[in-house]
Amino acid sequence: MLTDTHCHLFYDQIKTDLDSVLERAKTLGVNRFICVATNLDDANECLELSKKYESIYASVGIHPHDSKNAPKGYIEKIYNFMKNDKVVAVGEMGLDYFRNISSSKVQKEVFRSQMEIAEDLNMPVIFHNRDADNDVLSILEDFPSVVGVAHCFSSTEDTATKLIELGYYISFSGNITFKNSHLPEFAGRLPLDRILVETDCPYLSPVPYRGKPNEPGRTRFVAEKISDIFKLPLEVIAAETTKNATKLFNL
Repeated sequence: MLTDTHCHLFYDQIKTDLDSVLERAKTLGVNRFICVATNLDDANECLELSKKYESIYASVGIHPHDSKNAPKGYIEKIYNFMKNDKVVAVGEMGLDYFRNISSSKVQKEVFRSQMEIAEDLNMPVIFHNRDADNDVLSILEDFPSVVGVAHCFSSTEDTATKLIELGYYISFSGNITFKNSHLPEFAGRLPLDRILVETDCPYLSPVPYRGKPNEPGRTRFVAEKISDIFKLPLEVIAAETTKNATKLFNL
């Protein structure tokens, strides 16, 4: 069994055919999913899907791109979402200095406020980091009791090591399968008990589906790549990453 720890199932190309998408995932050995919100509208959809399907869980948060549009009273709104049993994390939150769709000042404010919610509720976080290693680490260090996952990890080994020292997990997505990826160079040196797998679907479809809309079942191909890197059977990688997901998100 594999757990896709980060998927966006509310996009039309997935949502309109979700039963078939989940069936295809099942045939690939992927049968548990965390549907991750990027704003509070998405959060409603994630929650509804989690209520409809036993295998789907939800997270609630505001992505750095969406932070400039965080609605009035968003902190209270997130608290209300977190009362639902199927909501297992705060996020997707974080910083993105590559696109800078929201100003860095606003991104940091909204990131911090969500970390405060996670700290208060003792919930894990799912965070996004693009070209913002130093600021992300600085904010995380201010919340030593919070744990979570660096989703779709694409940074350096040094950053990964620092995150693990802070108690975080590293999640790999389809980009680890890309020919030009630097991630396989060091992924095998990370502790297996701190690794998760995901798709970030409908984005980042792994080889051999690169460039096509992604689906949660393709978590299988990420796990296969990690199996190659660690030189361990796929069954071991599946068991370990599933155990890690279960522990982090209290599934």
